Amino acid sequence: MARNAYDAKGIKAAGPYSHAVDAGKLVYLSGQTPINGASGEIMKGDIKAQTQQCFANLFEVLESANLNPDDVVKVNVYLTDMNNFSTMNEVYETQFSKQFPARTTVAVLALPLGAEVEIEMIAKRP
Repeated sequence: MARNAYDAKGIKAAGPYSHAVDAGKLVYLSGQTPINGASGEIMKGDIKAQTQQCFANLFEVLESANLNPDDVVKVNVYLTDMNNFSTMNEVYETQFSKQFPARTTVAVLALPLGAEVEIEMIAKRP
């Protein structure tokens, strides 16, 4: 099977994966940590800043696939500390218009490069 893959400008993959891959009308976006595209390093700062950077990265990937946040149907959020849930949620709420995508949020032991949050999405082509 040939994959139609997308990579966002200015964001380097931290491993052997594509930023997003088409599967018919669905586009699966790989998880994004709060990597600063310019420096290639994890953004330092609180969970609010890290969550905002994750979304900035994901929206760059959406744009490379000719999609936008309104096309997102499912979001998975991974947090290293569930005490950060409410702050992450405050940022999350500003990223989408209503009706919000479906979402799962889980706690994980650790994330790559010491990130406190990682977010992945599934979008649907109109």
